[in-house]
Amino acid sequence: MKSHLGRRPFSAMELHTLYNGYIYGDQRLAREQAKHWHFWLPLFAYYTGAYSDEIGHLTLDNIVTLDGIRCFDFHTHGKIKPRYVPIHNALLDAGLDQYLDFLTSRNQQRLMFDLPAKSGRYSEKVRIWFSGEGERAGYLQKCAIPTVDQQGMKTAISSLRLNFEQQVRIHALQANCKDAFNYLLGFKDFNEQRFADMQLLNTVLQNVRQINPQLHWQRFIDRHN
Repeated sequence: MKSHLGRRPFSAMELHTLYNGYIYGDQRLAREQAKHWHFWLPLFAYYTGAYSDEIGHLTLDNIVTLDGIRCFDFHTHGKIKPRYVPIHNALLDAGLDQYLDFLTSRNQQRLMFDLPAKSGRYSEKVRIWFSGEGERAGYLQKCAIPTVDQQGMKTAISSLRLNFEQQVRIHALQANCKDAFNYLLGFKDFNEQRFADMQLLNTVLQNVRQINPQLHWQRFIDRHN
């Protein structure tokens, strides 16, 4: 995998723990200041393979329909190529359309509207919330997942991209289409501007394993009431 040095994907058990953690449960933690992006960004990261800065830049205008397939239009990360990533059904099952209606009703354009930028980047705030900083525990620590394992390998929000990469590689090879893998990950090995067969791309993408089909944004909202 084209991974960060020393970074590893989450194990199946760790993914289960992450997406059954308090953000996706029915009870708020004491003094928890829950934001909408806390619910959505880890899901987007897992089901799209996008970096947190890319996700932070998404607007309502970046949801497009191509050849009948609804997609996210990612084009804000300098290291990897622009790409259209089909919207995984699990995001729709989690209440994405209801959330989009909520954004429209609030006159919000950015999907992660309550994620502030720090030093011009969204990823810094995400890193601190997810992995912690200094004495401040992050979501990983609160889920009892170590940021460094016994082999010295690290986990972070970008580990979810590695989980996405693992799965897409397998399903793209099964479809005999390595181009789908290179395109969905934004790798420069894909030489064209856009992937031609959106139906094939969607088939590969939808094979990314759904985790916790019970989670829903409305459940997250109800925790606040």
